[in-house]
Amino acid sequence: MGEAAEQARGFHVTTTRKQVITAALPLQDHWLPLSNLDLLLPPLDVNVCFCYKKSLNITNTVALETLKTALAETLVSYYAFAGEIVTNTTGEPEILCNNRGVDFVEAGADVELRELNLYDPDESIAKLVPIKKHGVIAIQVTQLKCGSIVVGCTFDHRVADAYSMNMFLLSWAEISRSDVPISCVPSFRRSLLNPRRPLVIDSSIDQIFMPVTSLPPPQEITNPENLLTSRIYYIKADALEELQTLASSSNNGKRTKLESFSAFLWKLVAEKTAKDHPVLCKTSKLGIVVDGRRRLMEQENNTYFGNVLSIPFGGQRIDDLTNKPLSWVAEEVHRFLERSATKEHFLNLIDWVETRRPTPAVSRIYSVGSDDGPAFVVSSGRSFPVTQVDFGWGSPVFGSYHFPWGGSAGYVMPMPSSVDDGDWMVYLHLTKGQLKFIEEKASHVFKPIDNDYLKI
Repeated sequence: MGEAAEQARGFHVTTTRKQVITAALPLQDHWLPLSNLDLLLPPLDVNVCFCYKKSLNITNTVALETLKTALAETLVSYYAFAGEIVTNTTGEPEILCNNRGVDFVEAGADVELRELNLYDPDESIAKLVPIKKHGVIAIQVTQLKCGSIVVGCTFDHRVADAYSMNMFLLSWAEISRSDVPISCVPSFRRSLLNPRRPLVIDSSIDQIFMPVTSLPPPQEITNPENLLTSRIYYIKADALEELQTLASSSNNGKRTKLESFSAFLWKLVAEKTAKDHPVLCKTSKLGIVVDGRRRLMEQENNTYFGNVLSIPFGGQRIDDLTNKPLSWVAEEVHRFLERSATKEHFLNLIDWVETRRPTPAVSRIYSVGSDDGPAFVVSSGRSFPVTQVDFGWGSPVFGSYHFPWGGSAGYVMPMPSSVDDGDWMVYLHLTKGQLKFIEEKASHVFKPIDNDYLKI
């Protein structure tokens, strides 16, 4: 990183104003239950952040008022975000849609945009997104020393997945630009995810999810190399195509870019383990987040708001992952994904949750301990609409999710680049040792995000 980024590590953010923004129209108080798929999420907050260069056409004061006015209008359609999570009589979380509103923080930071060390989001983005204390979502708009602004959001994952959040962001941007009516009206029709009657019990779900009461106690990490930390890289389109070519074979056909990338990263993580523990033949696990909307909701135009996710995963011996070709690893990824990327899998999952309520459940891979060998989850932010989140003063020069999710497994999210079509930006939340190894072994693929690439 450059000298400017080094200096910016210790920058300070000062809150200048706090408000609560409510929906622009009065809303009837009502309860919105969480679906069975929402109930698979522990209480986790997700951050998302967008950086904008100083606008020549609009003052920051006008920009702030535009954001707030548009937010109030957006909350009329996205009323779940204006409510709060309350525990019901059975001990389960529900959304009370009471229009308590969204905490909206205005802030200033003594740093310029070009000084932000975005490669290390724990040092930069973490200061530019709000800590959510109330409600379902909180928003922070920070003015930087150079006049650039950063819009940061923190939302409760139990209420929305990334797909739902992306819908909200697009609608908020459209209303800010007076581009109405909004192109995507959210559906809160929970009956789409009702369990079947009679319930169908499929034991395969027990391999993927488990009751939180079965979670092992968290392990103390003594080696700093095993601490999870976050980094952001970019991957050029030609490097992705090369990975896809290597991961595909004449026997098994062409693998997707996500399958190819996931297989490549799985191989790297396994090689790091083999290097550190050559005599231990551990296994390694890889999970991939699957969105069930297209599979479950043919009639809904994919506007359902909530969580429609599963996290199927596979486990393989370190030995095989290290020594066999990338095409073999990619085929293993394809195989476990194929089994779960079906309508039947999601219907089984909904029924499975029903049989265990009110005991909460969680993905098994979320809590894989170090004794089980390394594990990580790849989510897909490829529909992340970074260039379309234009509030009226241009597209962001940078946008990213930031999700140090608290599990013992790693978390990875590829997103489209804000710079070049076909490039990816990738958020990695892995151990320090794994990240160092990846940078040494795969510098031709993973490039630390920097100002030259972002053109700031």
